[in-house]
This record gives sequence, C-alpha cells and structure tokens, in this order.
Amino acid sequence: MHWQKLGQLYSPLPIHPKLASHAANPLALLLEGDIYRVFFSGRDVQNRSSIGFVDIDIHKREVVFVCEKPVFEHGSENSFYSHGVSIGNWYEVEGQRYILFMGWQCSPGKHWRGDIGRLRLNDDFSIELDSAEPLMGSDDTDRFSLSYPWVVRENELYLMWYGSTLAWDAGNGEMLHVINFATSADGHQWHRLGLSIPYKLGVAQAFSRPTVVSDQAGYHMWFSYRGGKPGREYRIGYAHSTLEKRWKLQLADAGIDVSQTGWDSEMIEYPFVFDHKSQRFMLYNGNGYGKTGFGLAVLENK
Repeated sequence: MHWQKLGQLYSPLPIHPKLASHAANPLALLLEGDIYRVFFSGRDVQNRSSIGFVDIDIHKREVVFVCEKPVFEHGSENSFYSHGVSIGNWYEVEGQRYILFMGWQCSPGKHWRGDIGRLRLNDDFSIELDSAEPLMGSDDTDRFSLSYPWVVRENELYLMWYGSTLAWDAGNGEMLHVINFATSADGHQWHRLGLSIPYKLGVAQAFSRPTVVSDQAGYHMWFSYRGGKPGREYRIGYAHSTLEKRWKLQLADAGIDVSQTGWDSEMIEYPFVFDHKSQRFMLYNGNGYGKTGFGLAVLENK
C-alpha cells in the first residue's frame, strides 16, 4: 500500500476572527461532479475552534471557493463545546445528514476533556446543533474524555469508532487514548462495546481521528497516533479487519509518512479517506495540528 502525495491543497489565511488560523480535521462532502465541500476546524486567537469550509476541485486539485465566516461556532462558557468543535465524519439517518464532532471543554483548574456531539447538516449545507446535550458523554466505559467519532452504516446497523481516554498519563508522559467501538440500530442510541483497536505503550498509545472504509478486502482504518517518545509528533497509522470488532494493528502498512521538508515535514495527522470515481483519496493535516492546512494524497494500486 502506498499513498502518492499530491501536495498541499489549502493553506489557511485569517478569514474571520473565529477562523484566524488552522484548517484541521478536513471532512469532504460531494457537491457535484469533481467539486467537494471540505469542512474544517479553524481557530480563533484563544485556540477555540469553529467550523469553516472551502470548495475544492478534486480533479484539478485546486480551491475554487473559500467561506467568509464560520458555518458553526464553538459554544458558550457552560456548553460542552465551549472551547472548540473538532469534526469527525457525517452519516445519514432517514434522509437527515448528521456531522459528529468532539466538543472541547477547558474548565479552570481542571484537565481539558471532550464529549461527542452531533450537528444537523441541512440541504443548503448550513449546519445547526442537533442537541445542547452531548450525543455521548462520559460513563463507566468512557470515564475521562471522548473524541473524534467516525460512523459507517453496514446493512441495518450503524458502527462507530471513537477515541476514549483511559489515563492522562500512562507512565511515560503520554496519555493513553484508545479507539473504542459502539453500535446502533437506529443511528441515535448507541451501545458501547469498549476497546476496538489494540494499542502498544511507547509505540502507539495516543490515537485520534479514525477514518474507516470497507471493500472486498474488509475494513481499513487510518488514524493519527503517538507513542510517548520525546519529540515524536503525530504520524498516520493503519489497522485492518475482516470483522468490525477484530482489528490488527499494522502501523508499517499506513503507506504515508512525513515529507523531508515543507508543510508536512514534522507531523501528519487527522486523515479523512474517501472514494471518488474509482480512486481512493486521503485529506490530511501537516505541521502544527492543522496550522499549515491540509493536503491530498491518492492511493496507488487500490
């Protein structure tokens, strides 16, 4: 497996006070032909993230439109998304499209934490909050913090992979943040089933932003990960499964790594994988957790 990098696609500019920097967690939705709307999480000067978008031509590999203001902003001080909105992916239930997100909270004197929230994506591509309460918050399965959900519909069942913190420090200065699994019969009520992807302390123990596709070879997942080594930034890893609950960690098979120089030479993270006209593409972020924007890669020999 090898991803051919096609270059930096969008380098963010300060287009609004709520979108002063960054273009993290790109999420692509087809508009027409080869044109995709790519939503992203931008930041204000206080590092609170809101949602903006650009329209891209996937064939010409160029930006054709940039939004002038956020389509959805972080919440008020007491909300579960007071300090940011980091988007996961979208799915559809009975004709209604939803976008899932990680809502950030940074309470004074406490460690930051996250819950999973849900947005409604309207036909005109406007976005509104589905509920003032989290779709999934902390409980006995997910005790500390949740992040970056990804949902796939398989026959009559909805499958979700998402991040869950088991410890803020696993003993090596890095948090233990794993990928858990949940299912739903209706797309609204979720049954949590615990750990999905195996982890390795010191190698891959801090996961984020899973992206999942399936084909005749089974399920494929790419994700960001760190292992606790000093100075080691995010990389993109890979796992494979023939059944949605039995995954094999295959980090060496991700097929993509940092570049020698440039916008993605220090770290690569937050992948979004999608198929378009028989080709498989990946949007991903580079240096600075999306500060340098996002790029595009295509899978060779799919």
